[in-house]
Amino acid sequence: MLIWVRRVAAAVSRPLRGRDLALHAAAVTFYSGIAVVPIALLGIWLTGLLAGTDRVRRLTGRTIDALPDEIGAPRALAALIDAGLHLTPLLALASLLPATLYGEGLRRAFVSIYQTSGESLVGWRGRLLWLPLLAATPALLLALLLALPTTSALWLRGGWWSVLGVVLSFLAAWLVLTPVVIWVFRYVAPGRPPWLPTVLIGSFTAANLSGFLHGFVLFCSLPLDLGAPFGGFDAIGGVVAIGLWLYLFHTIVLVGFAATHAVKPHLTDESARSIGGNARYRRST
Repeated sequence: MLIWVRRVAAAVSRPLRGRDLALHAAAVTFYSGIAVVPIALLGIWLTGLLAGTDRVRRLTGRTIDALPDEIGAPRALAALIDAGLHLTPLLALASLLPATLYGEGLRRAFVSIYQTSGESLVGWRGRLLWLPLLAATPALLLALLLALPTTSALWLRGGWWSVLGVVLSFLAAWLVLTPVVIWVFRYVAPGRPPWLPTVLIGSFTAANLSGFLHGFVLFCSLPLDLGAPFGGFDAIGGVVAIGLWLYLFHTIVLVGFAATHAVKPHLTDESARSIGGNARYRRST
């Protein structure tokens, strides 16, 4: 088992050899920088239509109060939620085009890493395969919002209650992100890896992403002068900080994708050896 794990760990880096992982993560970050706000607006708007605007405000109110205010995260989240709930159908339709750019960016990075040759309409494939996730956004977001009042209340109590709140919040984000990552690895990405490694590695990747997002909340609580490297322009410093975190976020996603395809040949080899061993045993008996 240990030898198999070592082989898989060594194979994870094989698809990334000769591929500039940092450049691919930066490219996906560029696409996400265009798409993340439209995705959030569409998700909040659809969730408001499904659950009601008053309920969305009630579920998110305590979380806004619990977020650290050192770099203005509560104000930014409150403005985003308010804009999403006031979205009109025409504005929602206008947001759909940039929202699908995320799927295009992911697909292009995956195709380049996987070395898929001859695939046509890469961008449009990524956009179309991203649409089911956009359709599922209200259910996923509502599931997360239902957990927020409890976790946020524990954060505000302080002490060990805050630790419990972080654990529950991590689990809630993990459960919500897991089907998203599995869909991305299985369908948005090329190659259709087997279900078992896709589910296991997708779930593990989602756990890392959940912890990473909570690390960003911790980052927001630090008394940092984000505008200092940019001549005092705090807005520019904030955008750069978010871009850096998105870059690291997508690095984790790309490594997880490489792992799903690194496991595939090893599973095939193990299955072949198992079948061959059974055949030899039957012939000997």
